[in-house]
Amino acid sequence: MAYLPLKHDFAGKVVVITGAGGVLCGDMARAYAAAGAKVAALDLNEDAVKKLAAELKDQGYVCEGYKANVLDRDALEEVHKQVLSDLGPCDILINGAGGNNPRATTDNEYQHEAKEGQKTFFDLDPAGVDFVFKLNFQGTLLPTQVFASDMVERKSGNILNISSMNAYIPLTKIPAYSGAKAAISNFTQWLATHFAGSGIRANAIAPGFLISNQNRTLLFNPDGTPTARSEKILNGTPMGRFVDSEELLGGVFFLTDDRAASAISGVVLPIDCGFAAYSGV
Repeated sequence: MAYLPLKHDFAGKVVVITGAGGVLCGDMARAYAAAGAKVAALDLNEDAVKKLAAELKDQGYVCEGYKANVLDRDALEEVHKQVLSDLGPCDILINGAGGNNPRATTDNEYQHEAKEGQKTFFDLDPAGVDFVFKLNFQGTLLPTQVFASDMVERKSGNILNISSMNAYIPLTKIPAYSGAKAAISNFTQWLATHFAGSGIRANAIAPGFLISNQNRTLLFNPDGTPTARSEKILNGTPMGRFVDSEELLGGVFFLTDDRAASAISGVVLPIDCGFAAYSGV
């Protein structure tokens, strides 16, 4: 029977996922485990990934949870040794760790609307901006340095980064996060070129607007009604809804499947209910 590209089988593959203590990457860990992979779930929140690993083991899957700081190269090297011992060399690396910080966010979309006491562009904390860039960019670069070494040695592997709609056109209020995600898209292309002769593919997904604990208050009022910002987002989204976290999985699986996407490297795939396609008119 001919291979069916949408029936993904990751049996025996070792998948390392950073940020696995969160909702999105936790769902990815569950999906890869269910598809036969051996999952290494990494997060600064050790309790979260240990709980995830226990959950998956109870279901008969293979998963180990590790405390990992993606900004600490030495700590990542120690985790790498543990993963090699417990599961084996990394076949697929999902760089899911990242995020924004209030210190790098303005209170208003436009400077001329700023009111006294509100945080404007001129009040952004340099340390907060630096933290956002480090978390997103170096938090992708350092795990790749550590775990892609397994792939180079065997001339096979996949790197998947998490970009954002912000990388295409920056959103208001969040200049540091938008800039950092643009850097991730650029870095993904750089990796794809750098590792092209080493049998390694590098791609990224750019999720659209999802409802998470991080942005819930941004999108909804305490009474559950959409905020003004939420309404603007939905009005600019052709499908008129937010993306569900599980809707990322098809793109993630496709890009990291060596049979389904063997000739695809250096792309950033929007999964956004059409947001990037709409001009607003």
